[in-house]
Amino acid sequence: MTLTDQKQTPSARPPAREGVFVRVARFAHRRRRLALVLWVAVLLGVWGAASAVGDDYRNDVSLPGTESQQAADLLAEHGAARAGDTVEIVLHDKGGLRGPGVEQRVQGMLDDVEELPKVGQVSSPYGKGAKALSEDGTIGYATVVLKVPSEEMPKDDTQRILDTAQKAEGDGLSAELGGDAARLLSEGGTGAAEGAGLLAALVILVLMFGSVIAAGLPIVIALFAVGSTVGVIVVASHLFTIADWTPPVMILVGLGVGIDYALLIFARYRAELVRGSDPERATVNAMDAAGRSVFFAGCTVIMALLGLVAFGLGSLQGMALSVALTVLVTMLAALTLLPALLGVFGRRFARRFTRRAERREARGKAAEGTGWRRLAGLVQRRPLAALLTAGVLLGALAVPATGMRLGFSDAGSDEPESTSRQAYDLLSEGFGPGFNGPLLVVTDGEDGAGASRAAAAVSRELNGTPGVEAAAPPVPTPDGKAATVLAFPTSAPQDEATSDLVGDLRGEVLPELSERNGAQYLVGGATAAAEDYSEKVADRLPLFMAIVVGLSVLLLMAVFRSVLVPLKAALLNLLSIGAALGAMTLVFQEGWFGVEPGPIEAYLPVMIFAIVFGLSMDYEIFLISRIHEEWSRTKDASHAVREGLAHTGSVITAAGAIMVVIFGAFMLSPERLLQQTGFGMAVAIFVDAVVIRCLIVPAAMELMGRRAWWLPAPLARLLPKVELERH
Repeated sequence: MTLTDQKQTPSARPPAREGVFVRVARFAHRRRRLALVLWVAVLLGVWGAASAVGDDYRNDVSLPGTESQQAADLLAEHGAARAGDTVEIVLHDKGGLRGPGVEQRVQGMLDDVEELPKVGQVSSPYGKGAKALSEDGTIGYATVVLKVPSEEMPKDDTQRILDTAQKAEGDGLSAELGGDAARLLSEGGTGAAEGAGLLAALVILVLMFGSVIAAGLPIVIALFAVGSTVGVIVVASHLFTIADWTPPVMILVGLGVGIDYALLIFARYRAELVRGSDPERATVNAMDAAGRSVFFAGCTVIMALLGLVAFGLGSLQGMALSVALTVLVTMLAALTLLPALLGVFGRRFARRFTRRAERREARGKAAEGTGWRRLAGLVQRRPLAALLTAGVLLGALAVPATGMRLGFSDAGSDEPESTSRQAYDLLSEGFGPGFNGPLLVVTDGEDGAGASRAAAAVSRELNGTPGVEAAAPPVPTPDGKAATVLAFPTSAPQDEATSDLVGDLRGEVLPELSERNGAQYLVGGATAAAEDYSEKVADRLPLFMAIVVGLSVLLLMAVFRSVLVPLKAALLNLLSIGAALGAMTLVFQEGWFGVEPGPIEAYLPVMIFAIVFGLSMDYEIFLISRIHEEWSRTKDASHAVREGLAHTGSVITAAGAIMVVIFGAFMLSPERLLQQTGFGMAVAIFVDAVVIRCLIVPAAMELMGRRAWWLPAPLARLLPKVELERH
């Protein structure tokens, strides 16, 4: 059959009753100037408002129902609420910090620091005697009390503190800056990562479509959608609690999803043009088929993200809602802006793609999709072997995830050349590894005298507790009715031994002491809060997974009228996520490939689960909808699998490759959070698009055969009927 034989004559009249996707596509295509003007107006209007008001990102660190939160609330009740944080100027001189002229230089420098903006007071290492100096006198620290919390400290003001401190350097004396505000100095923007990812995506699209303009359309869709949504979030940050790390995650997901959705629709549009449809009919047909898949794929991603609300954690909820909004706007852009752009360039695309297909036919090249048909045929000949081989490999990669240790990275995970990391290492060397992460034990007695006695008792008890290097003397709260004791572990904040120590103090040491003297003891502080956060995430993970998986399975049952296909999809998605988390554990926790080892950020597993589960469902819907379309037409299960993979294999792998390069580009970011996020999602998408969709799914569908489309009659009556394909 020649290309001419395959061409269709466009219908003279539209169907008597057009669906919503057809009406939207036809309107956007015919009123393309209006659609483009509206999108440009939205983008400019949103960013005009965002530029006028600025952002007000806030990290919600509250942990309702946890012991560390109870400790923080108790301190606030007794007048010791946090007003400002501190940074430490860490000094090192091999000749000793009390050497000739050194003390005078340091003291002069500290006087200059105290005059800087946002600085409340400065305590000298010499005023505290040996407490702020190491035993050999070579390492010491000065505490700088800030007037604002660390996350609100402007980088420029923190840099002034560091610059002023380092003016005293010379003749063997060095100065570094430690603390959360100092860590922010090494953080950079994500512009390089985004640029590298977009450039790689453009190269892949040009190779796929052979046209720079065609390759640019999916990127334009993604940029419009992400740009508009980020602007909305900047404004919304004044009304809702949105963490400062949310926009990079939105950009990460929005670029990948936006290019994916536009690519799926555009690939179907190109196929319609090659078959002989005029540009408008090709646009309508593509939107009526691929547009439906994009709509339901977007719904699965949004549902998975909204499942994060079940955790009840402020910053996580803000991130989930922001990214869900990004996916929603991206989906709307693919369904409205893309048809308008196709209306602008449609005739050029029609000439280019049809000529390209004719030249391909004239040279005797195999039809597009032939290679994917052959791959499907190979898998179908040995489906069980393909299924078991790929399943065992992914299962082995997922095993390390069972030993994943959750927590929050501290300065010990920063780049070795950063000032915060060098300050961290000096303090560990001079005062012990636990100095960088002390535990805060809060004592509450009936009155001031009772609190003082109870605090003294716990200080003595902690000094004799295994795993505690030393406990500081009690410090009363401003009202004198409570007190705090700092306990310095023998291990670093990120060590598993520190986690065990927190458990021992809460489970055995402090309850026994409380029974003896009747006081209340609570373990708080940043290190304990990280443990509480990790435990809270682990406790609520089963509920979250049940919500996300359950809703996704029900949606796929309604779409595909099947029981086995949704269950298979859920199982395989869990396998790809497990493989990604296992790879993250090996690289970031175990330190493979030279990465600084440390815990996995506590909220990353659930965040990656929500995002990747939704994205994996995208590919599932893309592939299975095409298989189901062929099954509905021929009722031949094996043929449907081969044709489904032939028509979608190149699109899925290209979309997966784009996702991988965009996510993987965030490994260039200096922030460990974005490095872990980008790596984990890149691995998950690679596994899903290449191993699962191209090998495991065809094998599983071949083994299921006709049973893949079985749905019990009672369930069929309960579920709404959703048509994913054109008939």
